[in-house]
Amino acid sequence: MNEKRKKAVALSYEQNMDDAPRVIASGKGLLAEEIIERAEEHNVPILADPSLVEVLAELNINEQIPEELFQVVSEVFAFIYRADKQTGKENK
Repeated sequence: MNEKRKKAVALSYEQNMDDAPRVIASGKGLLAEEIIERAEEHNVPILADPSLVEVLAELNINEQIPEELFQVVSEVFAFIYRADKQTGKENK
């Protein structure tokens, strides 16, 4: 069984509440598929970045991302902002 299991990590960032984005869900296999499915159901943009998922999957739920990941994660949130803008979705 050489097949790599799918992994997924969900991030959240509340500008007025959080100092940094935090992990709100993480899983592999069926749990990863569930995370992705729920994101799709709620029109949450999805970015496939296996190397970033590997690093983020090491964090605990509700743990803020470490400072060394700020730059790359800010690029993820910029992607989400652009995707929201393209679909006419307003940021809350």
